[in-house]
Amino acid sequence: MTLPPSGQTTVAGIIGQPVRHSLSPAIHNAAYAALGLDWVYVAFPVSSGRVRDALVGLQAAGVAGCNVTMPHKTEAARACDDLTPAAAALDAVNTVVLGDGTRLGDSTDGDGFVDAARDAGVDLAARVLLLGAGGAARAIVHALGTVGSQVTVAARRPEAAATAAALAPSATTVAFDALDAAAAASDVVVNATPLGMCGEAPPFDTDRLHAGQVVIDTVYAPPETPLLAAAAAHGARTLNGLGMLVHQAARSFTRFTGRPAPLDAMRAAVTP
Repeated sequence: MTLPPSGQTTVAGIIGQPVRHSLSPAIHNAAYAALGLDWVYVAFPVSSGRVRDALVGLQAAGVAGCNVTMPHKTEAARACDDLTPAAAALDAVNTVVLGDGTRLGDSTDGDGFVDAARDAGVDLAARVLLLGAGGAARAIVHALGTVGSQVTVAARRPEAAATAAALAPSATTVAFDALDAAAAASDVVVNATPLGMCGEAPPFDTDRLHAGQVVIDTVYAPPETPLLAAAAAHGARTLNGLGMLVHQAARSFTRFTGRPAPLDAMRAAVTP
């Protein structure tokens, strides 16, 4: 049951720029309704350079917490009073708990990725090729380093790939001109870049993909990117980024409310 907002309603939300396209309000508000919580979750557009001001203002207004999306994750981390170990290692947050006079920053992206993969029955104690070295990619590398994955990172800038690989024990990097062979030899291939959102082709020969592999794209719109279409055509199992989106939100929901997340309701809110 959805409760009408009142003077007793607890507010949470998300900051970013742009942010009006975010699916987070739908996911979190569905969770509140499922549990009968008198909470509401809204999107707050915030410009770069104003993140600290925004967090201080939200805290002063009694907002319980907020998620953080592009391009503010590092700026938000540096505006927090304390960070979880994952957030400190990444120098980035996607979740800020606003309470008790402090701002606690956390990163649920990497664990959300692992939760989604496990929920889908994917064995991550495997050879994983990860494309990208941005915020989402670094969070995923860090999380994979805790679950026994053999991670290989590929990025257009070798120094960025090396920085990401340093977040996981024994992770390595691979040059773009060796990606075809790396993709063929991997058990799991993960795209953690925006490639595919606008129909871009992946940066390797997709004919090297094959049955027995799992190919995961963190992009969720469109639901089938060129990478996933090619992987499916070659017999690989495919997953898009919707599961990661829901699971990282579930971890944030629990951070904010102290309640187990109603995953079924959260999935239903964004499942066509």
